[in-house]
Parts: sequence; C-alpha cells; structure tokens
Amino acid sequence: MSRILSITKAFQSGIKHLFVKRFTRRYPEVNSGLPESYYSYDAKKGVGIAGWRGRHYLEMDKYTGCQQCAIMCDEISTAILMVEVPEMYPQNKKSIFPSVDYGRCVFCGFCVDACPFECLHMTPDIELADYDRKALWYSPKELNITPKFGVPTYLVCKKDVKKIEEPR
Repeated sequence: MSRILSITKAFQSGIKHLFVKRFTRRYPEVNSGLPESYYSYDAKKGVGIAGWRGRHYLEMDKYTGCQQCAIMCDEISTAILMVEVPEMYPQNKKSIFPSVDYGRCVFCGFCVDACPFECLHMTPDIELADYDRKALWYSPKELNITPKFGVPTYLVCKKDVKKIEEPR
C-alpha cells in the first residue's frame, strides 16, 4: 500500500510541475540575459569586480612576471604554469608569463584577485569544452587574444567605450 502511495505522490508532483514556468534558461538556444562584463580585481579598492568567470584574458604589456597568479593557483588546482615567451617585454625582465590548463582550472578567480597589476581578467567566454585535452591548454599568446564579446570591467565606467560585439 505504501508503495502505491509513493508512486502516486511522484506522479502528482510531476504533473504539478508541467504547468509551472521554468526558472532555468535553455542555454545555448536562449541568451543568459546577464551583462557581459569581465571578472577582475581592483587592487586600489581591494575588491573584486563582479563579472563572468570564464576564459582568462592576459594583458601581456602590463604583466611583470611576479608569478602571484601561479602561486595562488598552486594551492587550489595547479592549473597555471609559468612559461617562457621568446619576445622581450620591458616590464617583464624574465620574460615568463602564465599559461592556463582549463582541464584543471576550477574558475575560482583567486589568480585574478592575486594579480597586483590588474593584468589578468576572467571573460564571459565560457564555451571552452573540447574533446582533446591538449586543446584545453592555453598559452600566454592565446590568453592575450581579446574575446569576441563582453566589456572589460575596468572600461565599464568609461563614457566613450563601445561594446565589443553582442554574443551569438
């Protein structure tokens, strides 16, 4: 008798939810509706600026080689590895930059928070899935490519900023 009662309760719950509006969106068919801003850290104010936690964006011309991002990531997922880049940058005497393994990254954002020069950001580019594990490893040059959409958070308050491109 209790088995029949539990089955009827399950059917009753299922039928009730057929007529309730969904809370979730049908991604990727429907856009998220959220603002497309980067997650970054304001070192002067000492706070993280809200935004998406997707692919990293590295400003190589500002990076000094301090390795704070890799040190912070070592404690969590060891997704950041420092690699040498053949080009010379005046502010980075050792010519080492972070590369990210997205197979290991947990997208916590601590690497961005640890960056004292605000040169590492997280973008709204969240579609990183791939069948090949090696394709999930992004070199500093790949991290330096500006995403196709979204507005960097440090530019959001500026008046003469044009939105890069609408997503999908």
